[in-house]
Amino acid sequence: MESCPFTSIYQNYFPFWDHLSDSDRATLCRSSVSVQYPKGTTIHDGSICTGVIIPTSGCLRIYMLSEEGKEITLYRLYPGDICILSASCVLHSITFDVIVDAEEDSTCCVVGGCAFADISERVPEVKIFALETAVARFSDVMWIMQQILFMSMDKRLAIFLLDEAAKTGSDTVKLTHEQIARYMGSAREVVTRMLKYFSSEKIVEVTRKGVILLDKTRLRRLAV
Repeated sequence: MESCPFTSIYQNYFPFWDHLSDSDRATLCRSSVSVQYPKGTTIHDGSICTGVIIPTSGCLRIYMLSEEGKEITLYRLYPGDICILSASCVLHSITFDVIVDAEEDSTCCVVGGCAFADISERVPEVKIFALETAVARFSDVMWIMQQILFMSMDKRLAIFLLDEAAKTGSDTVKLTHEQIARYMGSAREVVTRMLKYFSSEKIVEVTRKGVILLDKTRLRRLAV
């Protein structure tokens, strides 16, 4: 097989790599591209089978969009993660569309959906990997649905702020009210009102730079 620039990536990301024939490995390599996406770029809009997306730098946001234009963020992907829901031709049982945007300037390895689907039909390890990856993400989706359907807004916001602080390693969540609302599947006015309440209780401080977490202990109590 000719030298493949993606071999080291696939050895790390695809546990089935050693089960593929040289021909299948070559097919995946020929169908793969490395693409740089500026912040805000829509990578996958649900209209076609884009393929398997592997971010190698930056951050991607996966979300659903209602007919009324309301967004619900399902999860975000970082280097080390894999987006399989953008390859609907691989998982025929998926009947809903997701949109994938570049949250930051990002570089991604994109494996052509048709090639991946064809190999998955012949190599059980590939199909199993695709299903297991999708199931793992459905757990994230169900967690989001549980929050939206059954949790109060103060609890949801407390969970969100604590999660963001943990991801960035900072007590300042550098997001606008509009961004927070979009991530949470809520309205900006609702988020602003709840942040104002948190601020009055000295739990957070709202500044132009973002939301500063002043009392994580109380936030954790709200999140329980």
